[in-house]
Amino acid sequence: MNLINKLKEIFSIEELKNKILLTIGLIAVYRFMASVPLPGIDPLQLAALKDSAADGLLGLLNAFTGGAFARASVMALGIMPYISASIVVQLMGIAVPYLQKLQKDGESGRKKITQITRWLTIGITLVQAPTYITAIKTQFGLGPEAFLVSGPTFWVSSIVILTAGTIFAMWLGERITDKGIGNGISLLITVGIIANFPAAFLQEFVAKTTNAGAGGIMMVLIEIIVWFVVILLSVLLVTAVRKIAVQYARRTVAGNVQNVAGSSRDYIPLKLNAAGVMPIIFAQAIMFLPVALAQKFPFMASLQDINGLGYNIIFALLIIIFSYFYTAITIPTNKMADDLKRSGGFIPGIRPGKDTADRLDSVLSRITLPGSIFLAVLSILPAVVVQFGVQQSWAMFYGGTSLIIMVGVAIDTLQQINSYLLNRHYDGLMKPGNSNRKSNK
Repeated sequence: MNLINKLKEIFSIEELKNKILLTIGLIAVYRFMASVPLPGIDPLQLAALKDSAADGLLGLLNAFTGGAFARASVMALGIMPYISASIVVQLMGIAVPYLQKLQKDGESGRKKITQITRWLTIGITLVQAPTYITAIKTQFGLGPEAFLVSGPTFWVSSIVILTAGTIFAMWLGERITDKGIGNGISLLITVGIIANFPAAFLQEFVAKTTNAGAGGIMMVLIEIIVWFVVILLSVLLVTAVRKIAVQYARRTVAGNVQNVAGSSRDYIPLKLNAAGVMPIIFAQAIMFLPVALAQKFPFMASLQDINGLGYNIIFALLIIIFSYFYTAITIPTNKMADDLKRSGGFIPGIRPGKDTADRLDSVLSRITLPGSIFLAVLSILPAVVVQFGVQQSWAMFYGGTSLIIMVGVAIDTLQQINSYLLNRHYDGLMKPGNSNRKSNK
């Protein structure tokens, strides 16, 4: 009953209702386009492609595109080229002075960086599109009968359509961010992942209830309980912060004399997992290299198994390393200390300036270690549960990029809806919002 009342409150706010409906509509368009196959490919002949993209790194890519990869869809590359372009631009911002200047130019600089990211997305797509077409023709088992058209016409039209599909997905994501609710790009990825959930759970349910010795309904219930525990741990990882107490002096001016009239306390929230899912994405990109090398060097053959011990040890170590790396380049402790000093704030017992920056850097380094280890454990958890007989498609929801993205996007979207409700004097969806509103009465 409480849920029904909350929904009534949400849809009683005209602006919020329009944003939600627009978001749902744009997501529906994206999902429809993801089911449209490329012209010149017989959709009835795609069984081999679906089998090839069922497991491994291709399975993860297929999950991010909501199955579009395995359908040879016009959205087969999805939003991933845009994600790659964003990562490249962010990393280049460390070394390229022009991008560093844009980052400091406020809104105008942000718009220019966005434009650079868009153009780079097109460039990446123009490289990935022919690679994808080559792969489905030579590596994924599609026979000549699957291609209704061949020659330059098929190649040119497919590259243009795949590029247009990625640009359209990028446009949909930006429209959701600007006019809808939540982060559009993240929502498109999340919806793509969730689209695989019913089929994955059904496959696991059938396997456990029909195969002798698989555990039956009781094993399914145990798996669901474990899954909810993992979700709870993921929520804790995403939301956990270390609060650094900050004090601000309020000053009154009488003639030429400044007197401290009092002080106010605040805090700087340093996230336990400040890097988010980026370390996993970086690590997975790097792991393509040993997988490719394993095809030529037999002694590395074990690295081709994404559920193998060797693969996951290297994968976990890379996640920990990249967590430190990405946190260091995205959390500017020196700038935070300077801003704090200019605003008249200070950490009690710590001198403003360099000492404050060192203090923030020290705390951030200490909390990043448990955060990165926790992230690494969650990332290799799907490989662990597979060893206990869980189907690969269902195991994907037990951790890794998929689960953390879903949890992060869900929390972010709920927080935005919560803000709208609180601003309209309704009870929020989340407890902190409720307490804040009651304290303001």
